[in-house]
Amino acid sequence: MLLKTISRPIADGIGTTFHEKKILDELDGGNEQATWRNLPQKKQLLLVALCRLSTPLSNACLLPYLYFLVKSIISDPGHATAPQQISRLTGLLVAAFPVGQMITSMLWGRLSDAYGRKPTILFGLIISVVANVGFGFSRTIRMLVFWRVVAGMANGIVGVLRTMTAEIVQDRKHQPRAFLAPPLVFNSGRVLALAVGGCLADPARNIPGLFGSAGLFNFSKHPDGVEWALDYPYALPALFNGMVLSSCLVVAALWLRESHPTNVGFWRTSGNTLIELFRSHIIHRPARKYELVESEDSEAATTNVVSKTFSAGLSTTEKPRLPFCDIWTRGLCMQLFAFALLPLHNATFLHIFPVLLSMPVVLGQGSRLFAFRGGLGLSSPTVGLILAAFGIAGIILQLLVYPRIQRRIGTLGVFRLANTIFPFAYILAPYIALLAGHGFVKWIAMAAVLFTQVMARTMAIPSSVLLLTNVAPGRNVLGTVHGAGNTLAAFASACGPAIGGALLAKGIELGAVGLVWWSWLASVSTVALVWSWRLPESTRADEECSEPE
Repeated sequence: MLLKTISRPIADGIGTTFHEKKILDELDGGNEQATWRNLPQKKQLLLVALCRLSTPLSNACLLPYLYFLVKSIISDPGHATAPQQISRLTGLLVAAFPVGQMITSMLWGRLSDAYGRKPTILFGLIISVVANVGFGFSRTIRMLVFWRVVAGMANGIVGVLRTMTAEIVQDRKHQPRAFLAPPLVFNSGRVLALAVGGCLADPARNIPGLFGSAGLFNFSKHPDGVEWALDYPYALPALFNGMVLSSCLVVAALWLRESHPTNVGFWRTSGNTLIELFRSHIIHRPARKYELVESEDSEAATTNVVSKTFSAGLSTTEKPRLPFCDIWTRGLCMQLFAFALLPLHNATFLHIFPVLLSMPVVLGQGSRLFAFRGGLGLSSPTVGLILAAFGIAGIILQLLVYPRIQRRIGTLGVFRLANTIFPFAYILAPYIALLAGHGFVKWIAMAAVLFTQVMARTMAIPSSVLLLTNVAPGRNVLGTVHGAGNTLAAFASACGPAIGGALLAKGIELGAVGLVWWSWLASVSTVALVWSWRLPESTRADEECSEPE
C-alpha cells in the first residue's frame, strides 16, 4: 500500500532515477528472495543487453565469410594468393578488433564517469553503425583493417554497459541474474550473427532469387545480378548489422535511462521529452501525466518516510570522484589480473578447438601419450552446428544452473569452481584426435570436452564481472574500473589466439598436436586457478547475493 502514495510514473519506474527506484523497491518488499520474476528493472536491463549486441554483430558476423572476403580482394592483379597469405591477413583482421577495444576502453570509462553512461553508449553505437557499413563497402585490406579497428574502438563501451548494469540493479542479491542478461543476449546474438553472415554473404550467388540475374531486386536487369551486390559482394551482412544497431540506437535514445548518479537530471528530462514527442507525433498516443493516488494509510507518515529515505539515498551520490591514482587498490589490481587471465585462455580455446575438429584424421597412431597428430576431420557446416548447439546449451546453463550454484557457494566460490574445471578440459581435449576412428565414442568425447569448457566459462564470465564490480573503491568510478577490465580483456583476447596459433603450428611440425593445449591453455588456466584462491575473501558477495537476511 505504500507505493500508492507515490505518483504513477514513479511507481511504474518512468521519470525516476535508479536511486529513487532502488528506494521504492526497498519499501515494497526488499527482503523477498531473489528470483527471475522479481528481478528489478527488467526493461532497462533488456535495453542494456540490446546495446551489447554491437559486439557479436561486429565481431562474429564476418567469421563465416572472412576467408572468402580476403581471397576476393587479394586475387586482384598484382596480389599474391597463397593460402598462408590469406590466413595471415584474416588473422590480422581478427586481431584488429580487440586492439581497437584495448585502445579506447579506459577512455570510454572515464568519459562515462564524467559525462554519463547514456551519452557514452549512444556515441559508441553511432560509431559502431558507421564502422560496420564502412567495412562492408571496403575493397582494400588497409580499409578493412581500419574499419575493424574503428569497430573495436566503438565496442570499448562494453565496460560502460557492465557499469550501467551494476548501477541499475544495486541490490547485490539480484546482481547475479542482472549480470546474466547481457551475456545471454550476447550469446544469442553471436549465434544469429554467424548464421546471418554465412547466408547473406555474396548474395548474387547465394540468394539468386533476390539478387541474381532474374532476382526480384535486379531492377537494372544486369545479366549477372544486382550491380551493387556484384561490386560489393560482402556488403549485405554489414548493412544488416547497421540496420539492427541503428534500431538499438533509436530504442536506447528513447527509453534507456541515465544511471550515473551525478548526470541523471539532464538525461532524465531530455529522455522524457523525446518519449513524449515520440508518443504524441509518431504513434499518436496522449502524453502521460502525473496522477496522485490517494492512500488508505497515513499519507503524512508515508511522505515523511519517503522524503527522508530519498534524502539519505541521494546524498550518498554526491561524493567527489576519487583521484585516478587512488582508484587502483591492491584488491582491485588482483581482481583485474584474474579478469584478464580468463579471456587469455578462453579466447584461445574458441580459436583452436574448431581447428582441432576440422583437421584431417590420422589413423594408426597406436596409444601414444604425447606424440600424435591430426583431428576429427569434420566439415565446416558440422563444426558450425556443433558450436551453435553448445552455445544454446550455455544459454540454458546461464538461465537455470548458474543462479542456483551462485546462491549456494557465492560469487567467489563459483569463480573458483569454474577455474578448477578449465584445466581438465584443456588437458583432455587433444586426445579426441586418437578417437577419430572409433565412431560413436569420438562424439561422446568431443561433446564431453566441449560441454565441460562451456559450463566452466558460463560460470566464470558473469562471476568475474560481479567480482570486479564488488571490489571497485566507489560506484562513481565504476566506469573507469570496468574500462580497465575491458582493456585488459581485449589485450588478452588479441594475444591469446596469436600465441595459441603459433604453438599449434609448431605442434603440427613436431607431430604433437597437444602442444598448444598443454603448454599454453592448461598452463594459463592453472595459473588462473591458483590466482583465484589468492583473491581476498572481502571481494565476495556471498551474504548479499545468496539468501536474504
